[in-house]
Amino acid sequence: MKKITTLFLLLTCALYAQKGPKVSVSGKIIEASSKQPLEYATLILTNVKTKKVTGGVTDLQGNFLVTIPKGLYDMKVEFIGFKTKQLAQKQVSENINLGTITLSEDAEALDEVEIIAEKSTVEIRLDKKIYNVGKDMTLKGGNASDVLDNVPSVNVDAEGAVSLRGNENVRILIDGKPSALVGLNGTDALRNLPADAIEKVEVITSPSARYDAEGTAGILNIILRKGKVTGFNGSVNTTIGNPDLFQLGGNVNYRTKKFNIFSNLGYRHRRGPGNSFTKFSYINDTTSEIDSTQIEDRTFDRKSNNFNSSVGLEYYLSKNSSITGTFFYRKSLGDDVATNDTDRFLNTDPTQILLQEDRVENEEEDGTDKQYAINYTNNFDGNGQKLNIDLQYSENNEVEDSPITVNGALSEQNSQITSSIDKLIQIDYVLPIGENSQFEAGHKSTFQDLDSDFRVQILDPNNTFDPSNAINFKQNIYAFYAQFGSKIDKFSYLLGLRSESTDIDLTVFTTNQFSDINFTELFPTINLGYELNDNDNLTLGYSRRLQRPRFWFLNPFESRSSATNIFRGNPALTPTFTSSFDLGYNTKIRKFTLGASLYYQLSTDLIRPVSIIEVRNGTNVFVRQPVNLNDEKRYGFEFTSNYNISKKVRLSGSFNFFQFNTDAFTYTYTAADNTQVTTVLDEVNESTWFARLNARITLPANIQWQTRLRYRGPQSNAQSDREGIFVANLAFSKDLFNDKATLVFNVSDLFNSRRRESTTFFGGRENPSTISEGDFQWRERQISLNFTYRFNQKKKRERPQREYDGGGEGFGG
Repeated sequence: MKKITTLFLLLTCALYAQKGPKVSVSGKIIEASSKQPLEYATLILTNVKTKKVTGGVTDLQGNFLVTIPKGLYDMKVEFIGFKTKQLAQKQVSENINLGTITLSEDAEALDEVEIIAEKSTVEIRLDKKIYNVGKDMTLKGGNASDVLDNVPSVNVDAEGAVSLRGNENVRILIDGKPSALVGLNGTDALRNLPADAIEKVEVITSPSARYDAEGTAGILNIILRKGKVTGFNGSVNTTIGNPDLFQLGGNVNYRTKKFNIFSNLGYRHRRGPGNSFTKFSYINDTTSEIDSTQIEDRTFDRKSNNFNSSVGLEYYLSKNSSITGTFFYRKSLGDDVATNDTDRFLNTDPTQILLQEDRVENEEEDGTDKQYAINYTNNFDGNGQKLNIDLQYSENNEVEDSPITVNGALSEQNSQITSSIDKLIQIDYVLPIGENSQFEAGHKSTFQDLDSDFRVQILDPNNTFDPSNAINFKQNIYAFYAQFGSKIDKFSYLLGLRSESTDIDLTVFTTNQFSDINFTELFPTINLGYELNDNDNLTLGYSRRLQRPRFWFLNPFESRSSATNIFRGNPALTPTFTSSFDLGYNTKIRKFTLGASLYYQLSTDLIRPVSIIEVRNGTNVFVRQPVNLNDEKRYGFEFTSNYNISKKVRLSGSFNFFQFNTDAFTYTYTAADNTQVTTVLDEVNESTWFARLNARITLPANIQWQTRLRYRGPQSNAQSDREGIFVANLAFSKDLFNDKATLVFNVSDLFNSRRRESTTFFGGRENPSTISEGDFQWRERQISLNFTYRFNQKKKRERPQREYDGGGEGFGG
């Protein structure tokens, strides 16, 4: 068992000193099979005469440079999981270069590796934070939404909407690019992506110029697992649970010196019961008393069957270049039944019923997603110069049928057919300049062509249907960027500029309505870092970003969750632009690490949904529609921490507080009956917070116990108040069959408390015309049992390597 660790060596080097003239020993260490550089590999030098030990570790490109006194030295190279290589004894009297040293994997050693310093859950970079999710037992049997909901700074609400530091306009990427994995409906698609397929999540609150400018809150980049071990290996896993849950998946990888074949397959059946309760209080304008009350009691019974598959082949053209082709396919079938019991009565005489109906919507979904991708990578001389070319083609098709019955009779026959073709071309080039600097430039073009035919077919007394509501949405984005980064002693910087030209065309065929949005904008980025010492550093970031109106926000046709609750898009929307500032501090004190951030965001023409009331045939209809509000100022601070009390007790937590201010706003529009409807939105100056606590404890018999607690504080905006939400997850894990298998028992939402309770004021807070009080639970408590079996994969193998992606992580952190 290897006892020499990187940490021990660094301490030895710091304490060791010897008088006399100094010389340098340099070289490069690579992996024998793939010829890839090994970062953090260790060169150990022992002075034959004095028996003093010194040495160093390799950098990102596998290079090392060690300064030592002249003398006769024994030399060897070590890396966890690789065979130790003993070098020839050398008399070092002048600067020498040992050349390129190759290390081969040691299969036997992998079985006995003791993880002395477990890989940190959080890795800090100059422009991002990386959260490794592999050891989180509470995610076993879960999906991508569960993974994101466990990442500090991120929240996923009861309906699946993802927010970063309280802002829902966050850009979600897969392996650094838009992906068919996100699909037409990002929320639903994330629920269908299994957690076991995810290796880590990058939280990018101050993106460099390399990244898309889309997403005013920042970017969440989901990194999927990929096989890197030579030979044939893989794993299978299955999950069963209550409410009904069955999941079967696996991955297979075969790698040789010339090619790497990898694949992932997964099937998932799930039943997701949920419920909601809404009370509408109608207020008399003259008396300010409640005239009547309407209660809507809804239950959801959602069933889904999803099949995911991907296959890829990476071919090594040379030791520094490769071409990779991948194909992804997903089939999604859904059968959702929503039952809505509605009662409306006079408050002065509750026995006088104004409305009573039983509305049942049976929504059947059939979706298919395909994606073809080709990547070419050339590392040139292996010293950091790199060229990446990506080509991507995606097809997304979805058919929805939603017959609706009211009091047992067919009332509506709704349907939607949506198809989208997406294309991507991306070129990225990285050029190192000297030892500590690099220049990067690139281009990216994305093309989306989407057709949607959405029909709300209401049966009238003559048994006729409404016409088709068809739209075509085209969005083309052309981006160019350049950035330069360098490290000067303890100071690092990354400066960039991105240009994006946007062309959005929306055609509404029924009304011959056209919407054309064209603009070109510049997006500067600045990321600075300063290392106070080995354990403390400061970061400062600035970025300009935007939110483009999505097609469902522009679509003027109505979708209905009930006869009186409607969502409608707004073709007149314009983009939101945001300037963000982020100041961070990170420190490590023995077993305790702490990260702190202060942030400020200024958004113009903010896009937010507004709730309004229309009177249709004597009935109040509640319509939600996105509009451009006034400017918003948002600022806050957050803390993330890890405390490893011992090898058996590990704690982590995070706390985020933010405040936002939006000016008063009056929204007036013309309803279908040509009447003017005015909604007053009061000034908002509110704050909220959320916190997480995670504990992982090793019990007797080497059983792992993990508990995760989350609380999201109450929040208010221009029209509504939302109560706080508390969620607790619990998991127990046990390794079996000599660590080849793992059994995990998981309880998600232990107290069944993940409910959204809110109050909405229609017409303004001061003199509302209607008050809505709601209680919504998207899904109930989930209990599951997960079993994973690995063949030719080592559960405890730790390869502390970083794959440089050109995003600035080579500087600082």
